[in-house]
Amino acid sequence: MVKPEIPNNEQQRLEALKSFNILDTLEEKEYDAITRIAADICNTPMALVSLVDEGRQWFKSHHGLDATETPRDLAFCAHAINTPDSLLLVHDASKDERFSDNPLVTGGPSVQFYAGAPLNTKDGESIGTLCVIDTKPRAEFTERQQASLKDLADQVMAQLELRRQHIKEKIVNEELRIKNNQLKQLSYRMAHDMKTPLLGISSVVGFIKEDYTEFFKDTEIPNYLGIIDNRVEYMESLINGIINYNAITNADIKVENFNVSKELQHVLNTQSGHDTVQLHLENCNHNIKHSLNSFDQIFRDLISNSIKFTDKSDIEINVSFSEDQNFYSFTFEDNGPGIPEKYWEKVFVLFEKLGTEDTKDTGIGLTTIKELIEKLGGSITLSKRKDNKEGVHFSFTVSKNLS
Repeated sequence: MVKPEIPNNEQQRLEALKSFNILDTLEEKEYDAITRIAADICNTPMALVSLVDEGRQWFKSHHGLDATETPRDLAFCAHAINTPDSLLLVHDASKDERFSDNPLVTGGPSVQFYAGAPLNTKDGESIGTLCVIDTKPRAEFTERQQASLKDLADQVMAQLELRRQHIKEKIVNEELRIKNNQLKQLSYRMAHDMKTPLLGISSVVGFIKEDYTEFFKDTEIPNYLGIIDNRVEYMESLINGIINYNAITNADIKVENFNVSKELQHVLNTQSGHDTVQLHLENCNHNIKHSLNSFDQIFRDLISNSIKFTDKSDIEINVSFSEDQNFYSFTFEDNGPGIPEKYWEKVFVLFEKLGTEDTKDTGIGLTTIKELIEKLGGSITLSKRKDNKEGVHFSFTVSKNLS
């Protein structure tokens, strides 16, 4: 018996094998189906998906054979990985000097014929074989059978690559989950650590205004104090916006049944200044099953913006609803000052603003809406109102399938 040689790239080969995290796992129907098909095409009683590690060959699938592994020194497959570009064919093992006195030949399972197609990674490491075995010698193994065995070996590798990709995705998702949790903690910490000194600044300014008015009533100091108040208000709005953005984009989606019209009216009634708004609804009296929290957040922010950025005493908001097989669609428009077309893309970018003086505008609100809508499998666009009326016109969709 001739022991199999150790490949020159043994270390890289073993690292590649371990990267699939496949050794000593349970049987899987995908691999069992391949060995069953291989045995049928090649007309053999046995077929194996064999993976060769440091000291053994281990069978991920073993059609027609009860054993799950053998020592590497006895393995036909350990020879096959040394010729990764071709099949290893042994027509009569009892007459082959490499295997004639091999215990796998002279005893169970009485290997007489062997054909092994190497399992090669994309980088060229051969980690094992898909092989077929017969208990009697065979003079013929057709080109068609050889080609089929190679094709099936490629399918084994495709399954292994999918497995490895799935493992990588799980690792990335877990890392993202950890980072998201860290981001949440940062938000909460920021809320405490940054709001507290801002509150102190605001309080000091208030004390100065109350106790020392007479000392600087004819100076520029009141204007300076007003600027400080203005900046504190902006920072508070910015902090609250960031906290809200992180909370919304990282929240789990919970699906509920609700009526669109009733929920829109409820959202409006919770807004400060809602008594100045006339809400017009078109085709909204429909019951849908979707994320109620997300629905409320989207329209709460849109309505809040309409109230916040409109100086009119009679604010008009129009909302329409439609649906098709895959999406719920909404339009939202108001009669406010609108947004110039040159800013339509800019307003959806985090921290981008139309101006720098307004403490109401942090550049977070519409970004939050866009992120939430995309999280719901939809999209949002900004366009002109019909007949070039003054105001904004948003159109957005959300997917019906949130699973």
